[in-house]
Amino acid sequence: MEDLESRDLERVKCWFSDRTELWVPPAPPTVGKRRNLALFRAIYRMYADLHWKVTEVHPIGERRFVYLTDSWGTIGPGREYRNKIATLITFDDDGRILTLSDYFKDTAIFAQGGQET
Repeated sequence: MEDLESRDLERVKCWFSDRTELWVPPAPPTVGKRRNLALFRAIYRMYADLHWKVTEVHPIGERRFVYLTDSWGTIGPGREYRNKIATLITFDDDGRILTLSDYFKDTAIFAQGGQET
């Protein structure tokens, strides 16, 4: 989370390999280091600031976990963003992300012109 919050793509890219598959809705899944860095570049452009705080971590298999996270920040032109996220994540043998899939409590914020509930 520290690397993500740094907004430094050099730090973020260390978590990815060419096999890394990320699914961060509302974007479609992306595979590979280059595409995943492009995804985070786009996320960072969408948010003036963005924060994550992991509240719980539950192991569900070898190198596989569920992370529960609070997220907040500013999206677009000064609109407050708050969400709760459940993330399924699997790490490879080198400790990099192999698969990551996010599930958001509130998806209205991502809709064109949607209002946060």
